[in-house]
Amino acid sequence: MTSTVPTTVSTTVSPADAPTAGRRPHRLLGDLDRPGDLFRNLGPNWYASVMGTGIVATAAAALPVRVPGLRTAATAVWAVAAGLLVVLTAAWAVHWTRYREQARAHAHHPVAAHFWGAPAMAPMTVGAGALALGRDWMGLRPALYTDVALWSCGTLLGLVTCVWIPYRAMTDHPVADDSAFGGWLMPVVPPMVSAATGAALVPRLPAGQARLTMLLACYAMFGISLFASLVIIPQIWARLVRHKTGPAPMTPTVWIVLGPLGQSVTAANLLGGVAGSALPRPYATGAAVFGLLYGVPVWGFAMMWLALASALTVRTARNGLPFTLTWWSFTFPVGTCVTGTSALAVRLHATALEAVAVALYVLLVTAWAVVACRTARGSLRGTLFLPPAPLPAPARTLSAG
Repeated sequence: MTSTVPTTVSTTVSPADAPTAGRRPHRLLGDLDRPGDLFRNLGPNWYASVMGTGIVATAAAALPVRVPGLRTAATAVWAVAAGLLVVLTAAWAVHWTRYREQARAHAHHPVAAHFWGAPAMAPMTVGAGALALGRDWMGLRPALYTDVALWSCGTLLGLVTCVWIPYRAMTDHPVADDSAFGGWLMPVVPPMVSAATGAALVPRLPAGQARLTMLLACYAMFGISLFASLVIIPQIWARLVRHKTGPAPMTPTVWIVLGPLGQSVTAANLLGGVAGSALPRPYATGAAVFGLLYGVPVWGFAMMWLALASALTVRTARNGLPFTLTWWSFTFPVGTCVTGTSALAVRLHATALEAVAVALYVLLVTAWAVVACRTARGSLRGTLFLPPAPLPAPARTLSAG
């Protein structure tokens, strides 16, 4: 029998994303009672800063145009992303050791749990940057080993999150009619990142079964993420239409929809470009054609969503858009649109797409500069390490069996 149980759904974005308006600290980490408290509320969403920084570097390497000095600057940004990955991983180890119950609570939180996809995507972003840019400083062989190690770790974790987090949502998390948000895509996007970044590793494997297996694995992970995203994106659309954008700090998560769209266009074209080293004809030709036939329509929808997300963000900002870590949603998803547009431009030799890729990259760098500065300031003040302040939400009704 089905009964209707009224419940109040908290829309806290994550343990580290509480709005902190009105606080005016006067010293380093001034809002914390003890400096050690900065480890208490460290959530997986912090890895979005690594993703957002790393994509600035890798997107620069993928641009179909060459700008003097850009590669050197992008390599420096990649080094920053690599450093952030090391620091955050060390901090998370401390967090797990000292606050194990708090760490486990992230997986139980109906909103914060979805950001477990970020720790899977962050190492793959840094690994891809190592092979594309870091090799200029560290040499090809060390860069390749670094990419293989980080890609393997990120892929394994991503395959876990794409099943584990949806399973928790289906069996444990309270879910209301207006619960769907962009963060639902976070745990299912990592396999698509694996497919896109794994394409660079295919031709570096021994010819024969090794290359074929890698290529097939990448296409399989492409499918995992694609079809999971096709299930989730309509729910996000329906929630926006029926329940509007919701609390202001959640609005940036609308941009996350661009992630699977742009990354899938990137993956389809990069995999199509290397398929010839592993597949016989006509399959290699078919893979290349698929990159075009799939990529252009999805790219068009991504541009429409970019305009829609921009309009929703501007509308929300007029009434106040407090800074939280969800602002990192303005970076990585846009970066995937840059790489996807660049991949299409290179394949089609389309000057119009080259211009769009450059324009999107300018947007990406601007967004990253703003969000990185705000994150650095909030970190130094200690405001981003405070416990979450739940956002008010109206009572909803859930059906319980």
